[in-house]
Amino acid sequence: MKVLVLGSKGQLGRCLNDQFENTDYKVVYTSREKIDISDFELTKNKIIEISPDVVVNATAYTAVDKAEEDHEQAYLINHIAVANIANTCQELGCWLLHVSTDYVFDGTSSLPYKESDKTNPQGVYGHSKLMGERAVQSSGCKYLIFRTSWVFSEYGENFLKSMLRLAKTHDVLRVVNNQVGCPTNAHYIAHVMVDTLAHIENIGCTSGIYNVCSNRPCSWYDFAIKIFERARVIGLPAPHRVLPISASEYPTKASRPAYSVLDCSKLNAHFNVDPLPLEKGLFSVMSKL
Repeated sequence: MKVLVLGSKGQLGRCLNDQFENTDYKVVYTSREKIDISDFELTKNKIIEISPDVVVNATAYTAVDKAEEDHEQAYLINHIAVANIANTCQELGCWLLHVSTDYVFDGTSSLPYKESDKTNPQGVYGHSKLMGERAVQSSGCKYLIFRTSWVFSEYGENFLKSMLRLAKTHDVLRVVNNQVGCPTNAHYIAHVMVDTLAHIENIGCTSGIYNVCSNRPCSWYDFAIKIFERARVIGLPAPHRVLPISASEYPTKASRPAYSVLDCSKLNAHFNVDPLPLEKGLFSVMSKL
């Protein structure tokens, strides 16, 4: 099976590279320098030239606050370019594995969101990602869409790395405690995506949306506490104090869901994949820093 990974230099793309190392799949990695997905004709021609069995789209516009001002670029990358990729996959008859987000929900639920729950994004980022999902679904291609949340790893920029960086220069940190989600190791997401390829190749599966996240809901404050507890054990920087604050005390241009916990029971039922324990995913990443 030949797999094309778009966005191989991003956080998820680099984790996919790690996960594919011990497999027999023929993998073609491309970054923006090789395939800029905003160039529709180039992207289509390159995908057709490579002729993969599966396209993994690990590209995205993820600057949540910047998207509120940079509407055009957010929709270009998260919606229109995704539609072009999906239409090309439909033309080739290959599968598309695409990553989406908990931001497609409004965060007003008190129960974990299922894939079938009503979407209601509250900002440009979430809406652009939802439009991308819909473009994939309407293209007619074979697809798996993975919704995930609060992604972290040793690569790129993310909350974990920001906390450790701030700890080098701050004795006291203030972290939001009234937004709840499921911090998720990007290596776990990549592992799940690679595992689904066996179903596509040997077992068979149908197109659909699947939630992929860790098993432990927590606030940003709770996550920071876990990060620094582990940091002290392994000798990484940690502040003297971490104080909980309300999201209203840390205003941002984009609205964040107050509650974006995802129900992963469908993933388990269809692919026999259990959510990764938060601590296991966190400790694994921090051991590499």
